[in-house]
Amino acid sequence: MWSVLWLFTGVGIGVVYSQILEWAIHRYALHGKKMGKKRGHPLSFHFHVHHRVVRQQQFHDPAYDGSIFKWEAGGQEAYSLLKLGIVHLPLLWFAPGFTIGGAIGMMRYYFIHKKSHLDPEWCKEKLPWHYDHHMAPNQDANWGVTVEWVDILMGTRVHYLGTERAEKDAIRRHERAQTPQPV
Repeated sequence: MWSVLWLFTGVGIGVVYSQILEWAIHRYALHGKKMGKKRGHPLSFHFHVHHRVVRQQQFHDPAYDGSIFKWEAGGQEAYSLLKLGIVHLPLLWFAPGFTIGGAIGMMRYYFIHKKSHLDPEWCKEKLPWHYDHHMAPNQDANWGVTVEWVDILMGTRVHYLGTERAEKDAIRRHERAQTPQPV
């Protein structure tokens, strides 16, 4: 009985840990000046490719349409999560619930992030903080992808969607998309 309770408690702690880790990696590694924002760094795909494409494509990222085995943002993200899972694998012997919860959190992250960039309207409704992260003028806020609570706790939640500024920006983006581009 206690071992089952301990296992489920560990799973819950592992999921919460993965949400905090998601925020920290996103803020300090994927947006950090020494890694994510430094051109040529293996993690720079997030800021220099994924962010650019998402802003150009009205939040949609076609890299998530295809296979995770292509070396695009979706595949690079899946590969990074696999490496992160392998790093945590030795904990399985000491804290199986925690390790399983962490793995659940990583898979949850990947599939929610993928869905958000394949279905922008779903994201606006379910994950407005993630939409705000990409589409607001300040992309250095709202680092929680799957949950908002970590940003609220850390004071990094900045609202954009539904503001007057967001409405003006949406009109401007729409007009820009309608204007023929020179070849």
